[in-house]
Amino acid sequence: MTSRIAQYVPIIGRKDSRRAVRAGPLLAPAVGALLIWMIVPLAMTLWFSMQRYNLQNPLMAGFAGVNNYKFLFFNKTLWISISNTLILVGSVLTLTIVVGVLFAVIFDEDFCGRNIARLLVIAPFFVMPTVTALIWKNLLMHPVNGLFSWISRSLGLPTVDWFAQAPMLAIIIIVAWQWIPFATLILVTAMQSLDREQMEAAQMDGAKGLSMFWFITLPHLMRPISVVVMIETIFLLSVFAEILVTTSGGPGNATTNLTYFIYLKALLQWDVGGASAAGVIAIVLANVVAAFLVRTVATNLDR
Repeated sequence: MTSRIAQYVPIIGRKDSRRAVRAGPLLAPAVGALLIWMIVPLAMTLWFSMQRYNLQNPLMAGFAGVNNYKFLFFNKTLWISISNTLILVGSVLTLTIVVGVLFAVIFDEDFCGRNIARLLVIAPFFVMPTVTALIWKNLLMHPVNGLFSWISRSLGLPTVDWFAQAPMLAIIIIVAWQWIPFATLILVTAMQSLDREQMEAAQMDGAKGLSMFWFITLPHLMRPISVVVMIETIFLLSVFAEILVTTSGGPGNATTNLTYFIYLKALLQWDVGGASAAGVIAIVLANVVAAFLVRTVATNLDR
């Protein structure tokens, strides 16, 4: 029987290779268009990053080489923006994972109104970033008319001007509020595949709630948590609308991330060459973070 099966293996392999050869010409146009869509903007960015190109001064032209990069590396604002970007990404990821796991455990239990509660938690994910920022700025965190200020005055506490006294914390809260629903949705779905027999066996052996969470629930959620971290990081590296609407990168450079720094160089200072160089730096940073995350996700998926 084994020999009969073995004699068909080369035939199956040949059929698969023939299918791959036949599918190649069909996929070529789509792959070629995708490569052009990716490579052309990247090549133009690299080209402009080595040019003296300022829209306010057409006479400033010519090949600059690496001078744009040298100028940026000695610019303190660049390093502040990179630091703010990493702080924002790390803080939002921590908040979304912690709160998302908490919501996933809560919503996995059966209680009255669970479906409505799930809907209310997931709803903020469908609100546009600009609208979200306006809501938080004018209705919740406003130092005079905001809900938080009203609560502080009702308790006899001093009001807080969030965007002046704690601007980065305010941005982190706003962005985390947007992404907690995404983490919750993924983790709640993952909780549905948890082995209930394993949970019951642990309960029969005398395991308590915290021990069951730490040794059963959390290890089960590590793979979806890794996926959430990877997907969120891709978007968190390019947060822009929330900063533009609320703080405009201020006070000073307190909330200027790398995306907003590129916006300042390109559309406020009209320095296309410097903005392109900053864009290349952003691409390098994103690839470094992505490589680290891919390795982390691969480690969790192999478990």
